[in-house]
Amino acid sequence: MSVAGIQAALQQMQTLQTQATGQKPNVAGAAAQVQKPEGSFATELKASINRINELQQTSAAKTQAFQLGDPSVSLNDVMVDAQKASLAFEMGVQVRNRLVNAYKEVMNMNV
Repeated sequence: MSVAGIQAALQQMQTLQTQATGQKPNVAGAAAQVQKPEGSFATELKASINRINELQQTSAAKTQAFQLGDPSVSLNDVMVDAQKASLAFEMGVQVRNRLVNAYKEVMNMNV
């Protein structure tokens, strides 16, 4: 994933966060958007993994409902939820790979 791709993903996450919390988006620049972290890295990582899990469970439930013939579930909803879950999982795998690589680099440093 390129730097531009990561920045675009971060911008999208920040936009979603402001929409979810009901805050007005801060358009004063990237430096002004840096906020004091509220939780630890482990807490944020766990929350992200739980969100990926929720997306996958929602996708599986809608897929099963569609397969059982539920008239309230359309194919469009099933496909969109499946893509959301897939993208979230792929992003989680990429984050994990980067964390593992960073850990290996730190462990291989000569003191």
